[in-house]
Amino acid sequence: MSDYTASQSKQIIALVSGDDTITENFQQLNLDSREIMLFANGMEMVNAWVDQRLDGVVDVFRLPLMPGNIEKRINFLTDNWSKIRGNLTYNTPAIKKTPLGKRIFDVFFAGMVLLCISPILLLIYIAIKLESRGPAFYYSLRVGTGYSVFKFYKFRSMYVNSDKRIMDLKHLNQYALDAQGKNIKAEEDNTNFLCNECQSYGQCQFPLHADKVAWCEKQYIDSKKSGGDSAFFKIKDDPRITRVGNFIRNTSIDELPQLWNVIIGNMSIVGNRPLPLYEAEKLTTDKYALRFAAPAGITGLWQVEKRGKGEMSEEERLMLDNQYAEN
Repeated sequence: MSDYTASQSKQIIALVSGDDTITENFQQLNLDSREIMLFANGMEMVNAWVDQRLDGVVDVFRLPLMPGNIEKRINFLTDNWSKIRGNLTYNTPAIKKTPLGKRIFDVFFAGMVLLCISPILLLIYIAIKLESRGPAFYYSLRVGTGYSVFKFYKFRSMYVNSDKRIMDLKHLNQYALDAQGKNIKAEEDNTNFLCNECQSYGQCQFPLHADKVAWCEKQYIDSKKSGGDSAFFKIKDDPRITRVGNFIRNTSIDELPQLWNVIIGNMSIVGNRPLPLYEAEKLTTDKYALRFAAPAGITGLWQVEKRGKGEMSEEERLMLDNQYAEN
């Protein structure tokens, strides 16, 4: 039980599952008036949450997970409980609805472009299939306007299962910089690590288990993440990218399937770039939440501003996102 205000307390329930049975029996769990955090041991569970919008679920984490992210999210929920439940009037960036004229333009423009470039799309489809196994298209879950989650479509430019290598390559992240601009090695998400005390025993003395994932409870409690963690991930000469992938990325052809996102209403032609779940999770503070009030878009202000100016820092990107949302 966690105290959220001096006058009331609520419960945050953590549900852990490795299959979709929890979604089938969700309504039978009788968890009314509880806030639920869902821990999923695979993308099927995450996708089920996105498709079905399970009532009461406030967050979904894919296992294996970084304990610091869970702690950070719980702290956010507890600090803003009344606001989240709608019991208080508070200042928050109003979600900006796309004007009708802009929406009509978006649909017309996206539809015409898709029709005109359909032969090019077919050639790219064939090239991707010939170079490496796997689908030519893929989608990832992205966070857009008002922290809404949707399926974000692109041509596949990486080898299959490249996302699993992120932690191995995290130290090469161009946005993980110290104050002097030098690369720093980020902490690895090792779900089987031992704290100093447990190392002296040779095994964990405070184990926590969820499906096939285990970590040290003592380390979990002590592992509050600093605010300096980068919310963006980018590697120069990324080894996960295929040859066709390099070409379609350099020419931005890999982005063309997002025109379908525009047609179905997830995105606009111009707006702030939608972020992956693990990046958006780090941007829930008042300083950065404003960017999510604007429509999600294929291209935005910081993409235009950085042309011809080299790499742009994470802070510059976030400030330009906020600037676009304000205007």
